[in-house]
Amino acid sequence: MQTQSLDNIQLINEIQLGTNLNHAVESGRRADFSLMLALLSSDLHENIPVDTTPTETQSSQQLRAYFEIPASQPLTSTASCYQRSAEQAQAFHQASLTSTRLLAELQPTALCYPPQQTKGLPEDLFHNLSIHERRKLPPVDPKPLQATPQDLYLALIKSKRLSEMSWAA
Repeated sequence: MQTQSLDNIQLINEIQLGTNLNHAVESGRRADFSLMLALLSSDLHENIPVDTTPTETQSSQQLRAYFEIPASQPLTSTASCYQRSAEQAQAFHQASLTSTRLLAELQPTALCYPPQQTKGLPEDLFHNLSIHERRKLPPVDPKPLQATPQDLYLALIKSKRLSEMSWAA
């Protein structure tokens, strides 16, 4: 008696069965009908036709260039924002409010101008400090440690030797 493996039979949908499934139903062969249904794949992703989406996505800069949208308004000030603000003020004094609005839309300035060189403190608080108190403030950017693993190892050995000497004395 020969056994036949069903591992090689891969039925994805009923179209691969042709008219065999219909003939099994019409002639009342329940065993054949059950076998054919059992051989069909139960994975929904194989049975449902799915359109693949394009994998190429466009960046926001490419979309801005395609739709001719200008650069977005920056949140905090940059070096160019001060120049733009001066140009807008000059346009207001020389022309009108309309020209100022036009410049603001063409070249948007920052929404926020945070205080500069106040070491992270609010401006009014920083200016109320004396010179001596300002000098005691930590620097804006903490300096990174200049230690290497070798330096740490040497410091640990030195510390161990000193503690051994203090216990011996």
